[in-house]
Amino acid sequence: MAEHTATGRRTPGWAVVGVLVALAVAGPLVALPLSFLGGVGPTTLALLPPALGRSVLLGVGVAAGTLVVGGALAVLVSFWDFPGRRLLDRALVLPLAMPSYVLVFVLVGQLGLANPLQTSLFGGGLELPGLRGPAGAIGVLTAVLYPYVYLLGRSAFLGQSRQALEAARTLGRGYGRAVWAVAVPLARPALAAGAALAAMEALADFGAVNLLGYRTLTDAIYRVWYGAFDEAAALQLASVLVSLALLMVVAERVLRGRARYHQALHRGDEIVPRRLHGPRAALATAVPCLLLAVVFGLPVAQLVAWSAETVAAGLVADRLGEAVLSTLVLAVAAAAVAVVTSTAVVYGQRVAPSRLGSAGARLAAVGYAVPGSVVAVAIYVPLVWVDRRLIAAARELFGIDIGLLFTGTVLGLVGAYVVRFHAQAYFSLESRMTRIPPNLDDAARALGADRARLLADVHVPLLWPGVATAALLVAVEVIKELPATALLRPLGRDTLAILTWEATKDARFDVAALPALLIVAVGLVPVVSLVRLRDRGGPGAGPGRRARSRPAGSPRGSRPRR
Repeated sequence: MAEHTATGRRTPGWAVVGVLVALAVAGPLVALPLSFLGGVGPTTLALLPPALGRSVLLGVGVAAGTLVVGGALAVLVSFWDFPGRRLLDRALVLPLAMPSYVLVFVLVGQLGLANPLQTSLFGGGLELPGLRGPAGAIGVLTAVLYPYVYLLGRSAFLGQSRQALEAARTLGRGYGRAVWAVAVPLARPALAAGAALAAMEALADFGAVNLLGYRTLTDAIYRVWYGAFDEAAALQLASVLVSLALLMVVAERVLRGRARYHQALHRGDEIVPRRLHGPRAALATAVPCLLLAVVFGLPVAQLVAWSAETVAAGLVADRLGEAVLSTLVLAVAAAAVAVVTSTAVVYGQRVAPSRLGSAGARLAAVGYAVPGSVVAVAIYVPLVWVDRRLIAAARELFGIDIGLLFTGTVLGLVGAYVVRFHAQAYFSLESRMTRIPPNLDDAARALGADRARLLADVHVPLLWPGVATAALLVAVEVIKELPATALLRPLGRDTLAILTWEATKDARFDVAALPALLIVAVGLVPVVSLVRLRDRGGPGAGPGRRARSRPAGSPRGSRPRR
């Protein structure tokens, strides 16, 4: 499989395959802007203004909240030393494993409204004014998304040199003022990127805003899809939501300006955190611990208590086993397909790098910035078209009715997952591929290996850590994914996320507790792996270690998954 360019050079078939796969992954999103060709319908006109305003408020609020919380924690852990600092540096990432709708489930069930179970770690029956509204939605999403800013900010601070702070102090600035005047501005690109990621995740959220009654664009798309069955309106609302998400990316670039990650001096040493004593040290330890207790520790303990009581009372949902099996099947299938598609794209770029291939690869990665509800609506249109053509062809050629193969089936849902999370696998494999020296390719080709054998015998064994990471990241995201699953799942095939969401909507917290706990437990796997990878980033990477000299430019930490 190959084609000839205008200069007569032969383009390798793998490069063509990579471009085609990338276009196939990104193709469904093309249906979104085409929905406006028929004009804007009354449903869109009625729902768009209020839903858009709420989504903008949510995105801006979460961006500001995560920037303040995550940035402040990154500064605290990076530049000051206090009791428990090393442990807190790792623990502050744990809220990433807590899906927003699970946190809302605990808050509403235990601190908010009704609670059918008797076991209560918090006392139960408390009223929470303002939980159902913009403040509650922004607060919940900030609590679970601040680690994006924390991780990127922490990595940026670890790469800075203490010479910059010492220069500021020679000009008469105190240590704290030097940190805020020198170190924080140098980390602006990382902090802005983390805030943009958090904002895009907030725009993509469906479960938390739905349970809190905050009618954003994601909630409006769901209601139009299942309530009014208005396909055109759903596509138009989805188009606006995609535009809003991409606007967040542009805003991050503008806020970043010309800043780059070149803070560290070539002969600079690592920053040595200043030791805190007395009340300041106690406060520095207490505030992060309190945050972790509210966002992660107590909710997990409450889920364990609810789950234990549910099991003891024999109230485990009959569908729990089926939901676990469906979740695992979908996660494994989506991870396998995403790894295959990503490998094809990455290897195509490896054997024949080109602008077209690079553009296709980046286009295919856009899906991660697109909310799951938008992906579900976008992929539904081509799936319906394909199903209709296949049904017509089967009737004409064989005289049989094959029914729907993609629409409303597991195949269609896996396709949506791949469009949504292809970027996770792609970036993991791309970073691993860049570590393989090109001379290995040359040596294998000199020995007569074609490109297929080069991939199978050389690259795949060396890519295996990246393959495992990619599969793990995609699988965990699929397990937590709610909006795409809610819109496209086959009838009677619920997942753990759907089981948790539907039971929470009906205030059946006894049914929701165990699947929610399973989701959190699975979500801990990539978070722990992420912390371990960051700690292996280089000497002195751990917060509790004494700073050591190291060559300039050596890696420090890792960036969070995109």
